[in-house]
Amino acid sequence: MIFEGMSGGLILFVVIVVAFALSSVKIFAEYERGVIFRLGRLAGGEPIGPGIGIVLPFIDRLMKVDLRTVTMDVPSQDVITRDNVTLKVNAVVYFRVVDPAKAVIEIENYLYATSQLSQTTLRSVLGQFELDELLGKREEINNQLQVILDEQTEPWGVKVTNVETKNVDLPLEMQRAMARQAEAERERRAKVIAAEGELQASEKLRDASLKMEESPSALQLRYLQTLVEISSENNTTTVFPIPMEMLRSFAKLTKND
Repeated sequence: MIFEGMSGGLILFVVIVVAFALSSVKIFAEYERGVIFRLGRLAGGEPIGPGIGIVLPFIDRLMKVDLRTVTMDVPSQDVITRDNVTLKVNAVVYFRVVDPAKAVIEIENYLYATSQLSQTTLRSVLGQFELDELLGKREEINNQLQVILDEQTEPWGVKVTNVETKNVDLPLEMQRAMARQAEAERERRAKVIAAEGELQASEKLRDASLKMEESPSALQLRYLQTLVEISSENNTTTVFPIPMEMLRSFAKLTKND
């Protein structure tokens, strides 16, 4: 009976040791790192992983950190531009953890903190621009947002790689005003193009008249060409233009009489 009791205790001891050893082995994926706190203090100089890591049960506390890039949607924010236009703007922020220890120690929840910081930064930065600048300088605004967010999240071990503003929702009255402005701009361009065409045509006609004035034969040829063009049309009435030279000769004869 004593032997059987000792063998049972030994088996229990072996089972406990094996369970303890298995529970202390942790496997980390390529994109994961483990930050270990041993009796409340940060253990080791570098986070463990990827691969196999040893964590002592009841002594160590493990916190896993994902190093992959996070795509975070920033909800629509009410923004008042510098020229007092109220609109709604949303964005998307791309960031990742570059220092797992800081992401655990320096901030309670880096995901929530980055989201809140993105919302407040979006409102404050866009409020410095006028509406036309906001619509026409998207890339410049995105770069400015990225730099500001990256500077503020650097103490947390977070790197903001890109910020993109997505939708800019304008009030209905502002949309109508912009549509009228765009229509007026198109009409102005059409009138300018038509005026420039008239100017170029008049300059060409002036040059042609000067050339014909230097060569009377060219004027006669143009006269004959005009007659051919008129006669080729299906008209019941044909008008023959009279050259100016004939009119001048007729006027001289009338004056002499």
